[in-house]
Amino acid sequence: MRVKDLLWQAASAGHRAALPILSFPAAQKLGVSVEELVKSAELQAAAMACIAAETDAVAAVSLMDLSVEAEAFGAAVRFFPDEVPAVVGQLVSDEDEAEALEVPPLTAGRLSVCVAGVRLARERIADKPVLAGCIGPYSLAGRLCDVTEIMYLCFDEPDMVHTVLEKATELLIAYGQAMKDAGADGLMMAEPLAGLLSPDMAREFSHGYVKQIVEALQDADFSVIYHNCGNSVACMLDDIFAIGADGCHFGNAVDMEAVMKAAPADVLCMGNIDPAGQFVQGTPETMRAAVKTLLDRCGKYPNFVLSSGCDIPAHAAWENIHGFFEAVKQWS
Repeated sequence: MRVKDLLWQAASAGHRAALPILSFPAAQKLGVSVEELVKSAELQAAAMACIAAETDAVAAVSLMDLSVEAEAFGAAVRFFPDEVPAVVGQLVSDEDEAEALEVPPLTAGRLSVCVAGVRLARERIADKPVLAGCIGPYSLAGRLCDVTEIMYLCFDEPDMVHTVLEKATELLIAYGQAMKDAGADGLMMAEPLAGLLSPDMAREFSHGYVKQIVEALQDADFSVIYHNCGNSVACMLDDIFAIGADGCHFGNAVDMEAVMKAAPADVLCMGNIDPAGQFVQGTPETMRAAVKTLLDRCGKYPNFVLSSGCDIPAHAAWENIHGFFEAVKQWS
């Protein structure tokens, strides 16, 4: 079943199903480090299969490793045993470097590793959809130009930023198509850096490029879910919904009930239990209370799907993860 239809079915059945962005904590179950996980297709598939078997998540989600695409372009990446990789340095700093930037082949860096991981996961997970993960275009451009510097460049060198964005978008369409060809049922696209922009700037430097990706990939059998956890999301909801993604996923910095009040009735909206505050630092008791509070506020909306506010950290407590799903079952 198409992932969008499955999510609608879950929502209309009383919100007793959920789709947290849950992948990295599988490293604990597999007895491997995060660094080992992000470098191995076999382990990534095993992680997705583990989550599918261990939880009632509606779908299995691949790793939300937002360094992969930048690394393929040539950015330096620092790896850590128990944390997600991080892009370091600035690959593109001026117009000449932007023009010289080459769109990498899908054999570059770890792109092919992640595609292979999704392919293997699709072969092993028979009863749930598989969602691939990728970064959004502005968030990728920020990792190539430096996440702080790009804020200035949007004002001082907008043509340069658009040059980088065009190349980022070209790669993301190709990468998304490769995930689709590998058997993924949809794509979870993380565009958190756009949430720091003003609505006008987000419209210019993010939304239009995201829309290109959605229009290139989304069809009757493949859904794109757009994720943004920035503080400015509440000011750009109309533009986000106009992107046309089958689903929109929001971080815990926003008021989810306010999002639901503003959302079109035919747009699935997901969120937004605090990943750090509850999955890492909470207890099963506080998790159950948080889930109940959010469902009490948003469960009346037929287009709401319960989720985490963002990617759940690798060191999240499994007792809290299980508490999350137990709370979903208990709510009525």
